[in-house]
Amino acid sequence: MKNKYRILKIAVTLILLGFLLSFSLKKFSGQKITDNKISVKMSDKTPVYFIDEKDIREIVKKENPSGKVGDLNIPALEKKINALPAVDSANVYLNLNGKLNLDIKQRVPVFRLNKNGRDFYVDEKGVEFPISKTYSHPCMLVTGDVQKDEYQKLAELVEKIDKDDFSKKYFIGISKDNGDYNLLTSEGNYKVEIGDLDNIEFKVKGFKTFVEKYLVYQDPEKYNMISVKYQNQIVTTLNPYFKENDSILRVRNKELAKASIVPVRKPDDISKPAERKKISKNITSSSLKPKTVTKPKEAKKTEKKPTAEKPKTKAKVKIE
Repeated sequence: MKNKYRILKIAVTLILLGFLLSFSLKKFSGQKITDNKISVKMSDKTPVYFIDEKDIREIVKKENPSGKVGDLNIPALEKKINALPAVDSANVYLNLNGKLNLDIKQRVPVFRLNKNGRDFYVDEKGVEFPISKTYSHPCMLVTGDVQKDEYQKLAELVEKIDKDDFSKKYFIGISKDNGDYNLLTSEGNYKVEIGDLDNIEFKVKGFKTFVEKYLVYQDPEKYNMISVKYQNQIVTTLNPYFKENDSILRVRNKELAKASIVPVRKPDDISKPAERKKISKNITSSSLKPKTVTKPKEAKKTEKKPTAEKPKTKAKVKIE
């Protein structure tokens, strides 16, 4: 019996709620949605201004020209706002008192990408959206042929740089050249080559160690590139336009020139040891006897092609 009474109470409650809802809709369906009855909330931790409240109110008016509550198509309005490139999500609902609420979350750019002469933003989810004519968001600039499947990993890298004080101080941009990623630095004219987007924390830690133990005592103009893409080693490339590097580069060029010189022996000098001995005997005998001497039969000479020495491979600089 108790279960029957509970079911009856629930049924009566649902009927009353349905009656009240239909009554309130009939009551407010003829009313107009005035400006003071539209509530727009831009919910986001990071303030962005790609769209503002004025833009949303204009969309509401276009979707509901009569302005009446009964003529408002909430699903269509919500779909229209969600279709905006700078909108991440939108929630539209109507209160029983006839007030229209719009909760909107805008996309927050993680980096700005310049690719094939085109500029656009990319958010943390790896979604592209166009830049605004009225607002520019401060974020990391990335250049090069970055693929879409790399957006999310690249966004993670930028977020790690922004959260770390050391990285934020040094790195001001990212470029992709010949398949390798490079971090552009704020001081000097050098770049930090990181290769792919794997083991980023380890690579940045290696560069940080190099800076603290070595680079702080050097002129930052000394280098063109500092590579940390190789495992457990740092390879540096000198700047040829830096005056202090002239002596180092001259020594290196001399070593390369020596390595490239290969002694070439004449074919006539190449003969077997036995033949050389025989020829020397003939020469001595002819010098002692002025008479004509019959020449010995010439042995067939097997000419050996001079073997060029392999140029020495340049060892990579390893700094631990």
